[in-house]
Amino acid sequence: MESSERAGLVLRPFHGVRYAVDDIAAVTSPPYDLISPGDAQALLDVHPNNVVRLILPGAGHYTDAHVLLEDWLASGVLVTDPEPALYVYEQSGVGVFQRGLIGAVGVDSDSVLPHENVMPGPVADRLALMRSTGANLEPIFLLYAGGGPASTLVDEVATGREPVLDLHGRDGVRHRLWAVTGADEIAGVAADLAGRQALIADGHHRFATYQALREERGVPGPWDSGLALLVDSTAYPPDLKAIHRVIPGLPLEEAAARAKGAWQVQEFTSLEDALAGLASARGPAFVLAGEGNAHLLTDPDRMQVEHAMQGDRSARWRSLGTSILNEFLLPKVWGIEDDEQTVLIVHHDTEAAVRLARARSGTAVLLNPLKADEVFAVAANGERVPRKSTSFAPKPATGLILRTFAAG
Repeated sequence: MESSERAGLVLRPFHGVRYAVDDIAAVTSPPYDLISPGDAQALLDVHPNNVVRLILPGAGHYTDAHVLLEDWLASGVLVTDPEPALYVYEQSGVGVFQRGLIGAVGVDSDSVLPHENVMPGPVADRLALMRSTGANLEPIFLLYAGGGPASTLVDEVATGREPVLDLHGRDGVRHRLWAVTGADEIAGVAADLAGRQALIADGHHRFATYQALREERGVPGPWDSGLALLVDSTAYPPDLKAIHRVIPGLPLEEAAARAKGAWQVQEFTSLEDALAGLASARGPAFVLAGEGNAHLLTDPDRMQVEHAMQGDRSARWRSLGTSILNEFLLPKVWGIEDDEQTVLIVHHDTEAAVRLARARSGTAVLLNPLKADEVFAVAANGERVPRKSTSFAPKPATGLILRTFAAG
């Protein structure tokens, strides 16, 4: 890849692959990592061609996804747009309004800033799927500080042209899509983005997969780019949500008792009251919940925290709640190392986290969300927050548009 691309943000047009079924809302889904096995079956019950059959084919069944994708393309379930395009994408609903551009982001650009660590398991899984299907099946989510021609074009297209797709999803959100094919408009976007940076808001494992596949292929090709939604965060500020943890096999009372040597621990009979205390806490804080009363952890012992923190990290990184969780609370207080089997993840839903903790005879660790400026600052400093520290919303729906390497 040319060195000039490494210095700038690149969003290429591509031949979009889209569903041609009667009810497109019925074939969409959330991102792959937000779908439980029960959710997957429910999606398939709604429509047999739901995109979940492609993005979650089951461990070891990646070839099935390839065969299915080829079959759907041959039978007309999926069709390829004739012209390469950038796609304006709008999400609107109660408490939701976001517009951005979907295109193929340059994978080797230094201007794409990861802010989270990744785990090898999900990368290997997504790489096997991408390798087999020869496709980007769902976009990652990028944010940038815009305010330029690209952002202006997004709003002009969304307010002045007829969409190629307009549907009301089962998530209560209206999704609209426009194809931008004009050479001058695409060139204007390229010129505007060339000097900018973008933060990966969602899709770190998929972006790492894009990079791994590009390195694996070793020669220029369609794998030099990956499907992405790029949103101007100055025009459409993101909504950050917390990602909670569940520690199976760690009883709640034991977790709270062991925390008392390093934290101020307050017991609540009401989970809602504990969560209110969490939201108003100044400084690091967590709620422990499960079978029994909830416990609010605040005001950790500063000397113990400092001793546990990695010395080569910035002060901002060391102050993050998830950093304190991963470097201090889990390993030093509870003797637990963070991995996919020992520490389970629950997005956003505190009640779901508590239910899972009870079912697994463990403890739910409920967190406050990080702030967007914290995440940007850490990423711009070349650092990465611990895995699953952030959940930016609204995420793009999966299944509205796909990208195959064959189509380009």
